[in-house]
This record gives sequence, C-alpha cells and structure tokens, in this order.
Amino acid sequence: MYVRHLGLRDFRSWAHVDLELAPGRTVFVGPNGYGKTNLVEALWYCATLSSHRVATDAPLIRSGAERAVVSTIVVNENRELAVDIEIAAGRANKARLNRSPVRSTREVLGAVRAVLFAPEDLALVRGDPAERRRFLDELATVQRPRIAGVRADYEKVLRQRTALLKSAGGARFRGDRSVLDTLDVWDGHLAAHGAQLIAARLELVNQLAPEVEKAYQLLAPASRAAAINYRSSVEITDPDAARDTEFLETALLSALARRRDAELERGVCLVGPHRDDLELRLGDQPAKGFASHGESWSMALALRLAAYELLRGEGSEPVLILDDVFAELDSSRRRALASVAEAAEQVLVTAAVDEDIPTDWDATRIGISLRDDEFGRVSGVIA
Repeated sequence: MYVRHLGLRDFRSWAHVDLELAPGRTVFVGPNGYGKTNLVEALWYCATLSSHRVATDAPLIRSGAERAVVSTIVVNENRELAVDIEIAAGRANKARLNRSPVRSTREVLGAVRAVLFAPEDLALVRGDPAERRRFLDELATVQRPRIAGVRADYEKVLRQRTALLKSAGGARFRGDRSVLDTLDVWDGHLAAHGAQLIAARLELVNQLAPEVEKAYQLLAPASRAAAINYRSSVEITDPDAARDTEFLETALLSALARRRDAELERGVCLVGPHRDDLELRLGDQPAKGFASHGESWSMALALRLAAYELLRGEGSEPVLILDDVFAELDSSRRRALASVAEAAEQVLVTAAVDEDIPTDWDATRIGISLRDDEFGRVSGVIA
C-alpha cells in the first residue's frame, strides 16, 4: 500500500496543500514549527481517526476556520481508493469513500494502514497505562476496523456507569434499590462490551509478543531480553479461556460485584479494560522505572517495529511514517530503523535538517517553508 495523494484544507498550520506522492522514501525537511509533522499527522488521522499528538480534534482545525478536511488517495494492489474526512468544530465529523458519503466516519477505517514512529513514543515506556492501552487499541483498530465500534460502545457505557456511581454513592445507605438495580443493568453492558475489548487486546498481545522480542534483540543485542504481557483488572489464569468472550464477561461481572462497595464509596469504575495495562519487561524487571534512556527508546521502537511486522505479515504492507524520530536515536538504533525502512513500500519521513537522514538513502526531498496570509496567520508552504 502507498499514498498517492495527500490534500489538506485548514488542517493545523496548512491553509491548503496538495501533494502527489510515490512509493519509496519521501522526506519532508524544514525547521521545527514549519508544519512538516502536521502532514504526517493528517495521514495518521486517516488511519486511526485520532492524532498522535493531541487527544481531541479541536486543535487540528486551523485558527479562524470552522472545519478541516483531509483527503487521501491510496493505492493497494493497483486499486485506488479515495478517503475524505471533514473534521468539524462542535459537530460530528463526516467522511466519504470514493467521493460517496458514509454513515459513520468509522467506515473509512482500514482504507489507510500505517505505522507511526514519533518522539512521543517514549511515553509508551515511561508514561501512564493509558498510553499503552491507546497503542494497543489503535493497532487493533488498524488491524480489525470493527474494534473502533467496540471501543466507542465501551467508552459510552463507561461514562454512563461512572455518572451513575457518582450519583448513587449514598443510595445503598438510603435503601434506594431502583438506583442499584439500574447499576446492575449498566454492569451487564460494561461486561459485555469490555469482554470484547479485552479479548481483542489479548489476541493482539499474543501476536505481538514474539515480534517485540525479535525487534528488541535487533535494536539492543547486548541488552536483556524484552517481553510483554497483558495485565487485566480481572483474573485470567487460563490462556485458552481468555479467548472466550463469555468467560471474560462472566469474570468482569464477578469482579464488578466484588468491588461494588468500593466503587460506590469512590464514585469511579474500578473494573474493566480502562484499568488494564500492557506490561513491558526487560529481563526480570519492569521497563518503566528500571530501563535506561537507551533501553526505553529500544523498547518503544520495538513495539512499533512489531506492529509494522504484524501488519506487514497480514498481506497489505502499511505505510511507514517516521516523524522526526532519527534525531532522537543514537547511531546503532538509527541504522536498525533505517534497515527496516529500506524494505518498506512507502516511507514518509520528517526531519529538521538533512543531517538527520541516513546518508545512503535515495529519497525524494520536499522542503517546507512559511508565509503569512492576508489575515496574518502563518501557513506552511511546499518549497
């Protein structure tokens, strides 16, 4: 797969841009703050319906504009597919496939398959569990687009149940059974959707684990062995049973019943995939808190490389995006990452200076500069 065309309207710093791209390596070069990362961020948004830099859509819309539009044309096995996404301020986003509107933006998921490396990836090792859950869920969505619906359903139930817990904190002391009966209903919804999400994550972690081990060995051959494991808020002792959503649903319901008093006291949901974590280990120690800076970078890169190999092994090679990552790496890790990129069908790279790019690369170079518009706003310009 490769992206043949990328078009932006009022996305971040870009008022208007249309880029024709080709297979092979393309490097966007420009000083920091010139908008080169915004280009690859837009492509990542098409792949995941989310940004790797911010949690909400509002910052993606250019200052003074009401909406942003990202348009891509991807080529997969000689067939072209056009994807257009309209990001609106305060309204539901819209999308089109081959110029035809779709009912939900989630219907475009899977059209663009990509793997992104960025400086923010260090948070996968050193950050909160939410960063690692996001990594799993975004990869699961690229791999199986239906997971986006599972995530959306679960998050909706979680919000509703949390609101009920906050309002029902004193209900058990007042004997108000109606509120607690309603909580039973939301327990069932949370367990049903949560079981599907946990099952998808467990399957993904099982597929990723050997790839992470191999990738880390490539990046840090003298270091300790790397391993990953899914740590759930429900007890899972039988790996085979973990693939059974009915088993997981029953386990979630049981855990919810045990923790109900604590949840009512605190007004928060203490059980479910939103409390889970992807455990990263080096040897017999957790990577977080024990890994050196170089080991942390190697682990973060190993997770992304494993994702790339996993998607690549499924038959449709993803677009490889390297967002200003070479500048963060030492020479050995740069060489290892460059060796993987050499075999990719399409690689899109951002860099502040030419020196950040491997010297032996044959790549198309696209320079980025700036200019002011008639309203005094700064826009990126393709040099």
